[in-house]
Amino acid sequence: MVNFSEIIKSSFVEELSEFSPLNALFALSSSLLIGLCIYYIYKKTFKGVMYSTQFNTSLVMLSLLTTFVILAVTSNVVLSLGMVGALSIVRFRTAIKDPLDLVFLFWSIGVGIILGAGFYLLAYVGSFFIAAVLLVFTMHKEKELAYILMLDLKNETAEVAATDILRQQIDRLKLKSKTLVNGQPELIYEVRIRENDTAFMSELFATEGVLNASLVSYNGELAS
Repeated sequence: MVNFSEIIKSSFVEELSEFSPLNALFALSSSLLIGLCIYYIYKKTFKGVMYSTQFNTSLVMLSLLTTFVILAVTSNVVLSLGMVGALSIVRFRTAIKDPLDLVFLFWSIGVGIILGAGFYLLAYVGSFFIAAVLLVFTMHKEKELAYILMLDLKNETAEVAATDILRQQIDRLKLKSKTLVNGQPELIYEVRIRENDTAFMSELFATEGVLNASLVSYNGELAS
């Protein structure tokens, strides 16, 4: 008479015997192919402060590793329990500055999970759709770029003169902060400039009483 423990053991053996090297090779090859697509899309759509080749390469490797893990989990129940226990003690503390980077991380992990589970068509169709959406959004370029303008002025007379120049040259101007250091104003403006037209900076710097003028691009983070 077969007891419950023997049934469980036999099911584990059956699960282990279902592993197919050919399917694993196809899944890993597909993961590499889609991972390279993610690599290209990330490089094409990147608009952050500094592009990181290491982070982009890690997206490809993350897709491969996730596929590798899911293949192992779906091949054997005992191994899957051990894998869950092992991964539960791992802590990832890498800081993600750009929210779009998080999207690419989830994309890589999702592709690995889907391919490891054997849903190849879903992985290809879903990745193609996501890539198309990202490319469409990046094709739309903003006509006005955001900048942070920092002015060091000698006195209030220089402040009035500099403000008049800015109002004449820039349509969208917003004062973010004003600080007095030994009676000298320090102003920080948020400005919107069309087609990188920064000719007003020369006029500002030539104005009497303007000690320093700095223009820094802004897209969620500061970039000179």
